[in-house]
Amino acid sequence: MTTSTLLMIRPAAFAFNPQTAVNNSFQKITEQLHVHEKALLEFDNFVSLLGVYGIKVTVIQDTLEPHTPDSVFPNNWISFHEDGTIVLYPMFANNRKLERNKSVVEKLSETFFIRSTIDLTEYEQKNAYLEGTGSMVLDRDNEIAYACLSPRTNASVLYDFCDSIGYSPVLFNAVDEMEKEIYHTNVMMCMAETYVVVCLDSIKDSLQKQMLADKFNETGKLVIEISLQQMNHFAGNMLQVENIAGNQFLIMSTQAYNSLTEEQITLLKSFNPIIHSSLNTIEQNGGGSARCMMAEVFLPLKNNNFN
Repeated sequence: MTTSTLLMIRPAAFAFNPQTAVNNSFQKITEQLHVHEKALLEFDNFVSLLGVYGIKVTVIQDTLEPHTPDSVFPNNWISFHEDGTIVLYPMFANNRKLERNKSVVEKLSETFFIRSTIDLTEYEQKNAYLEGTGSMVLDRDNEIAYACLSPRTNASVLYDFCDSIGYSPVLFNAVDEMEKEIYHTNVMMCMAETYVVVCLDSIKDSLQKQMLADKFNETGKLVIEISLQQMNHFAGNMLQVENIAGNQFLIMSTQAYNSLTEEQITLLKSFNPIIHSSLNTIEQNGGGSARCMMAEVFLPLKNNNFN
């Protein structure tokens, strides 16, 4: 199941966030100047490119107050589901909790039908977190939530999410080259309709690795493996979407695309064309890439005549 509508938040004050850097090894401290301006250009070029391919993007402008340097990554605090449910998630960093914005939901409710809200944010009082489709990679067709445990991904919250929405949890452990827990599952795994891009080298437990392989096989997913080095270039942070004509595409950053081998690119293109855009400033300072910037909107339309 792929969406043809994306929510993206245009940042008002994008910057390196020290509150998230404590457990996001993908963030890099740089002496880069004009970070916000460069990130804004990357964002606008990315949105324009998606539009060229007929992919609908609802862009909402962030506000200067409250200060939310990571607002460009909305998929962490909210998810949208085909039965009209939205889910609000508990966030690790205090300044990321401020991203939960009622005006975003109100804007979407003008076009889409919102039936109910599942609010998991009370878990923040217990220091337990689940950062949306960053912490989880959802196989919506088979109602499975894949998640690697980390300070941002708590098992109890995951089980609550799955119980609430009718999904099955698949939990495992994944680490980077420095043996540090990978903060979000969506940097090491991308779930598409008929394939999965995954860094199996990040999973050290052989039983967990076999469990995942079996699950992918059961659900008919061709496994396309990426290396730890490719993962470090955000090659796992991809998203399959469709345009208004129903044609599927795989979206990633240019850095991710350039890290892939010719064989991997050929294989991926056999399923769907690839769209890539340069996101270097956002990746370096924010520690997230293309997939993190896109929240999939599966909500039903209020009006079938909507274009």
